[in-house]
Amino acid sequence: MPDFSTLMLFAAAALVLTATPGPDMLLIASRSVSQGRAAGFLTYAGIALGTYCHALAAAFGLSQLFMTVPAVYEAVRWAGCCYLLYLAYKTIRSEGIAFAPASTLRRLSGRRIFFAGLATNLLNPKMALFVVALFPQFVTVQSGSITMQILALATVLNGIGLVVNGAVIILGSQIRARLASLSRFPKLPQYMLATVFAGLACRLALQARN
Repeated sequence: MPDFSTLMLFAAAALVLTATPGPDMLLIASRSVSQGRAAGFLTYAGIALGTYCHALAAAFGLSQLFMTVPAVYEAVRWAGCCYLLYLAYKTIRSEGIAFAPASTLRRLSGRRIFFAGLATNLLNPKMALFVVALFPQFVTVQSGSITMQILALATVLNGIGLVVNGAVIILGSQIRARLASLSRFPKLPQYMLATVFAGLACRLALQARN
């Protein structure tokens, strides 16, 4: 296991990185505004599990494929882009008033929301490269199992992410309560969420490997 000073140094770096607005925070915020606090936390849970998956991939050297085989990176990148566009399409096509108790958005199962967050994280190759670039800086052979050290770092990252994104989720749910009074725009949250998915897809499509 990494020593205490290493964990604190990593925690400081993780706090800065987590507090910087990015695709994950944007997705969590939009879920919270459009579908409520529970959906926001479920989305974060999926993203957190994705972080563990990337960490394990880095521990076993799988993420090195992105650095050595560009075709694998491109395949994952375009798969993620297509998936996000699919989510945008499904969100727009959903029927019902977003804030009504019988809304289609509200009837989305927790499993679907969770796996949407997980898939969005897993299909972002930049996350894998981020883990490969950052985590080894805080891992030493003298500290024991490399896999356990990387998982410990992923746990610290997810813990800090829960605090930061938890605040975003609570704020998003409060905004949702205010938007509920906008009866003139019943599908506004759906359009907001679809726009986020489409924007993330465009970002993923345009981002360079480096």
